[in-house]
Amino acid sequence: MNLNQIIEFGTNHSMLVAALVAILIMLAFDLFRHTLSGVTEVAPSQATRLLNTENAVLVDIRTAQEFRGSHIANAVHIESTEGAGEKLRKFRDKPLIVYCNSGNRSIGTCGKLRKQGFERVYNLKGGLLAWQKADLPVAKS
Repeated sequence: MNLNQIIEFGTNHSMLVAALVAILIMLAFDLFRHTLSGVTEVAPSQATRLLNTENAVLVDIRTAQEFRGSHIANAVHIESTEGAGEKLRKFRDKPLIVYCNSGNRSIGTCGKLRKQGFERVYNLKGGLLAWQKADLPVAKS
């Protein structure tokens, strides 16, 4: 396959090439999103260390139904960042470990909490799924 054939293919199938480029951009963004967000991620083992040594607070941002199904013991439940600063105000001097089911939704919440003045905010890498995979205990409501 030479360069002329590649150019001809691109010209004849411009929609396919545009779709490929869009998919590659989305994949690259997803790979670098965590790095670009400025939020520190912690593995379940690091989270337990923060919980045991620095009295960190777990913040569950999943829906009420998900939270009732299972959650990490003693986690504070918030479904929305609206009013989260008020609900978490008493924990301002402690590290916050924010988690969702897989660790993707919680990245955005971590950024919002940092903008609200919380300095030590961590995202639980892999979320509740990683916590369970590490054989750490969960509670059920």
